[in-house]
Amino acid sequence: MIRQLFIMLLIAAFSITAPAATPKQKSKAATTVTSKKKLPGKKTKSATTNVAAGRSEFIVISKRDLNLRVYGKQGKDTVLLAQYPACLSKNKGNKQRVGDMKTPESPAGKPFKITQIQDASTWKHDFKDGRGNILAYGHWFLRLLTPGHSGIGIHGSTNNESSVPGRASEGCIRLRDNDIIDLKQRFAYVGMPVIIKGENDGLLPWEHNAKKATK
Repeated sequence: MIRQLFIMLLIAAFSITAPAATPKQKSKAATTVTSKKKLPGKKTKSATTNVAAGRSEFIVISKRDLNLRVYGKQGKDTVLLAQYPACLSKNKGNKQRVGDMKTPESPAGKPFKITQIQDASTWKHDFKDGRGNILAYGHWFLRLLTPGHSGIGIHGSTNNESSVPGRASEGCIRLRDNDIIDLKQRFAYVGMPVIIKGENDGLLPWEHNAKKATK
């Protein structure tokens, strides 16, 4: 009888659950996520991602104007928050296949989204131009979910800053190194919508209104 009572007490002791997280701990867990999983094709110790919490900012990239604009809500208005010169793909048109050197365009009403914000400060690439395997991505790589295509993102232009603005990338969107840092620090978050417009698309109707509201 005493032995049975001892076993029951022992089982009860091991079945006690850990204390629930405090509201402060839950809040911290909801804003920062760090993964140790290695990503294919790129060597990185960790991929740190900022999770959106009621964010309204979004990105619009213009192939025609070679820029990246950040918009957001201010009251009932959509306003322009920032603008950066950008380098797009060498070849014009919507991306169709791997290696076609084209930047994908988001379908109407279906923006792409940022899925990861990765430290790319040590990432290298061989552009097959005689310079070898060199630093090429700036400090941050904002990986995009572009259905049908992989490896597309917004990043810096280490050793290629003179290409911004312009048409010289293999499909990604390049910013100047200081601008990718500014974009990441001030606006970027996981889940952020990203619209990439077609080659000849000018300002969308609501962009005209946003421009007026910004003034």
